Amino acid sequence: MRVNSFSCLKIKVSVSHLFIFLVSVFLLAIMPSTSTFAQTDHTVNIPSGAANYNAPFFWQNERDGSTTGTIEVLPGDTVVWKNVDSAVHTVTSGTESGGFDGLFDSGLFGPGKSFSRTFEQSGVYPYYCLTHTWMEGTVIVADIYSVIPNVGKQVGDGSTFFDVEYVFNRALSIMTINEEEKSIIFEITGNAQSADGVNNSLTLRFPSGLLGGDFVIFVDGQELSDYDKSYDGSLHTLHITLTEDSKLLRIVGTSVVPEFGGMIMVLFGASLVFMIIMNHRFASGLRL
Repeated sequence: MRVNSFSCLKIKVSVSHLFIFLVSVFLLAIMPSTSTFAQTDHTVNIPSGAANYNAPFFWQNERDGSTTGTIEVLPGDTVVWKNVDSAVHTVTSGTESGGFDGLFDSGLFGPGKSFSRTFEQSGVYPYYCLTHTWMEGTVIVADIYSVIPNVGKQVGDGSTFFDVEYVFNRALSIMTINEEEKSIIFEITGNAQSADGVNNSLTLRFPSGLLGGDFVIFVDGQELSDYDKSYDGSLHTLHITLTEDSKLLRIVGTSVVPEFGGMIMVLFGASLVFMIIMNHRFASGLRL
């Protein structure tokens, strides 16, 4: 039996191109992103029944479900208040006791309507509803997050790494990543940047691909039970109160830095074997 050599060559090239394409798609799918986090919109819903003074809550953060009316954002972020109540409301800067402070006011907006504002400057912005003055909340615009880049590159084969972001009055750096313990140890250095030395609250956020699961937090060897955490599907955010003397922060999770590097080596090894077998088969076919 004689096989047309030109047809075999076309089939060989097509199979090779297809396999290269599939490998490329796989690599793009698992490649971690190391870019900093983009500015985002945050939605606060005014729930049904909020016009009632005895309502269980008056605001609800759509991202994490919190109902305090307090939301923390970054400069440049936009907060959107949606009215899902049956009553008319306002979002007015100020407080019930102090009144309107002149910064922003939505005016009356009814059911199904919304009001948005972009916060460019860091600071604390209280707000309330003019028609239901007991409805008070706060927008906290934190300073721009500092970034610890390439976290995870020092473990495994170094192919999987992420950015960690934080807001704190001192500097934070990665000291150790323990793969067996599934933990990350941060070293806290420098002097407090706040003039009064009171603000020792650390906000730390990192991708779930870096460290996942339920967390146990230790500060200088002592387990910490009082901290806040939230998760939006890809990012963990922790709010931890430290002291001016805190030196080491250890966070223990249930997974740490998925090691895709080994999987990539297996894939390329399999692809090499595949190409050798295909070359041998086509070469045998051309000799027939």
